[in-house]
Amino acid sequence: MKRTLTVIVAACAALVFAGSASAADAKYSADTVKKVDEFKLLKRDKKEMPASLAGVKNVTPEEVKALIDAKQKIVILDNRPVEEHVPGAVRLNSDDLLENAALAAGAGLKTDDTIVCYCNGEMCWRSPAVSVLLLNLGYKNVDWLRSGLPGWIKKGYETAEGKK
Repeated sequence: MKRTLTVIVAACAALVFAGSASAADAKYSADTVKKVDEFKLLKRDKKEMPASLAGVKNVTPEEVKALIDAKQKIVILDNRPVEEHVPGAVRLNSDDLLENAALAAGAGLKTDDTIVCYCNGEMCWRSPAVSVLLLNLGYKNVDWLRSGLPGWIKKGYETAEGKK
């Protein structure tokens, strides 16, 4: 009986410490993960993403093109796992970033960079997810091209092929 009690106490202690370690290892807040899950549910239910995101500036294809043409320092992130992209865009897949927060820094992002996230438009969960993940990681200037690559193409702007 005494041995059983010792084993139970040891097992409970291990669970408490393991829980603390995993909480300390968490890269994103529970609210951020919940928000990403909400975006995925909207996609599953074939609903549009929100019109705006707290702390994120909405930008239009025209605004992004003007920044590119003016050679402003911006980082354009393609959050999709496909080939065609806005010229100069860096690929940072939403699923990968969710699993490995270090990929943001690995992609060369700096917390004060102006970052434009895009995916496949209003029905796609990926760029709103990356936007809130980046905010949670401390990036300060996150913009969202809500209309995504379809909006870019609709304006007649050039695209590029291949992984970047």
